[in-house]
Amino acid sequence: MSKFETGLAAAALFIAAIALVSCNNTTTVTAPTTPVVRAINPPGAEVSPNFSNGILAGDTMYVAGTQGTDSNGKLPDGIGPQTTAALQNIEAILKAGGFSLNDVVSVNVYLADIHDFADMNKAYVAIMPDPKPTRTTVQVAALVNGAKIEISAIAVKH
Repeated sequence: MSKFETGLAAAALFIAAIALVSCNNTTTVTAPTTPVVRAINPPGAEVSPNFSNGILAGDTMYVAGTQGTDSNGKLPDGIGPQTTAALQNIEAILKAGGFSLNDVVSVNVYLADIHDFADMNKAYVAIMPDPKPTRTTVQVAALVNGAKIEISAIAVKH
C-alpha cells in the first residue's frame, strides 16, 4: 500500500469515527419559519382585483392606501369627514384581521392639498389612540376618485 493510499484510508477512518461520535451527540436544527401571509378584505369593503385592503403576515398587518368612502363608495365633503371616514375604514380592515387602532405603529397620510393639514390633523388626533403611531404626511399631485386624503397603515400585534 502506498503512502497516499495509507493516508486516504486513515482519513476515511477518521471521518467514520467523527460520524459515529456525531450520531451520539444529536443536535436539533430547525429552519426559520415563514409567516403565513393572507389577504384581509372585510365584509362590505370594496374588493379590487389589483390589490388587497390588508395583508396579514405573521404578527404584522399592512393596510393599503384607504380613502374615506362610505358604503356606497361616495366621498363625504371636506377633509375632516374624509379623514374620519378613512380612519374608520382602516379600523374595519384591522378588525377583520384581529387588530385594532391600538396596534398601529406607522401611518402614511397623502393629502391632495397640504393646506388641509390642520383640519386633517384635528380629525386624526380625535380618532387615533395614544401613543400615536409614527406618521409621514405629504402632498401628492392628485388622488384617485378626487379624494382629499388617502391613508395607509402598518399594525403589529403586541
